[in-house]
Amino acid sequence: MVIAIAILLICVLLAIGVSVPLAFAGVLILLSYTGGYDVSGFLATGHWKMNSVILLAIPLFIMAGDIMQRGKIANPIVEIAELMFGHLRGGLSAASVVASAMFGAISGSGAATLTCIGSIIMPHLRKARYPDGFSAALVISASPLGLLIPPSAAQLLYAWVGQLSVLKCFLATVVPGVILTILLIIVNFVVLRNNTSIRITEIPQRFFLRLSQKTWTALPALFMPMIILGGIYGGIMTPTEAAGVAVIYAIPIGFFFYKGLTLGILAESLKHSAITIGVVMMMIFMVLIASRFLIFEDIPGLAEDLIHSISDNPIVIILMINLVMLLIGMLMDDISGIILSASLLLPIAESAGMDPIHFAAVLGVNLGMGNITPPTAPLLYLGAQVTNVPVRDLIGPTLIFILFAWFPTLLLTTFIPEIALFLPNLLLG
Repeated sequence: MVIAIAILLICVLLAIGVSVPLAFAGVLILLSYTGGYDVSGFLATGHWKMNSVILLAIPLFIMAGDIMQRGKIANPIVEIAELMFGHLRGGLSAASVVASAMFGAISGSGAATLTCIGSIIMPHLRKARYPDGFSAALVISASPLGLLIPPSAAQLLYAWVGQLSVLKCFLATVVPGVILTILLIIVNFVVLRNNTSIRITEIPQRFFLRLSQKTWTALPALFMPMIILGGIYGGIMTPTEAAGVAVIYAIPIGFFFYKGLTLGILAESLKHSAITIGVVMMMIFMVLIASRFLIFEDIPGLAEDLIHSISDNPIVIILMINLVMLLIGMLMDDISGIILSASLLLPIAESAGMDPIHFAAVLGVNLGMGNITPPTAPLLYLGAQVTNVPVRDLIGPTLIFILFAWFPTLLLTTFIPEIALFLPNLLLG
């Protein structure tokens, strides 16, 4: 009875907008007073699990993403995409998808990608008379690419919780990320193909010269994912070391090359990063305690028995797992959703015959889709603030992208395991 009340309390608190750490803290208080549990034991477990070097990569990636955003490191990436696609009707909005994918590979964060690319590309889209609601919805729908294209802090956390190879989890989401990028661009062109109000630019003279110049300017930004991923996959650096290198690399590039950083801006960036890191680490701590409680009460086993009582068909089981992950993604941010899903659903997925590395990709797509799915949709509301477009104007176009881009990607990733496993098996065996 107490367990049911605790689960119901979490859902109610999250639904009314209480932050994830406070929601789980409320459940712990409930358990301590009514359930006869020794909460100090749960706290000690959370502290022990947090004592991990690999977790240091998460605050370092957050810091690197914020510095890159404020240091204007993404601007040349957007300019390249605009030059390549701006002469097509729908090309500039397609450029926002490409820019989101490229910046997502650098920052590894959906929120950072949305904040940075959205604030840069939306003025250009408005100037070219793109529909506000559609354009903002596309930018929002592309922002979770930061969760799929490595290095992804969410996948790093999943690998840590599941005791899996970080590199394999990184690689598992690459092909789904590319598929999603392509589908978003296709849907964009199909919807805007007859929109004659959009202004398109002419192909500039000496196009390849202009492209080479802008690529040269963007090289320092483009080198960052090469350095990080090359170092990790080459065995030169651990993910934590690579995250530290990203911070060290971003600061001089922002100061001396793109000149977006000053001492004041850097100080503001470090302050904002510190606040974000504090919230994220507290969130991880609270969710870890809640996950320990779930394991202590054998909730994964009970959930597995419940699902098997409905059906023993692996396809039906996987569909139900997907539905639960989607609901978690709608209610929680990616970090909390990863920890909870890995603790609760990974054993059930493995019992249905799903490879845990395959599950990493399915989980990434599910949580990304949940983050933009109404009515809760954390990234949808953040996108409304970043783009200055009312939420009511975003819901319809966002549902189009979910239905024709996100959902097909989820189906392909779920039921064709090779999409997720091809690169890990090819490169790492």
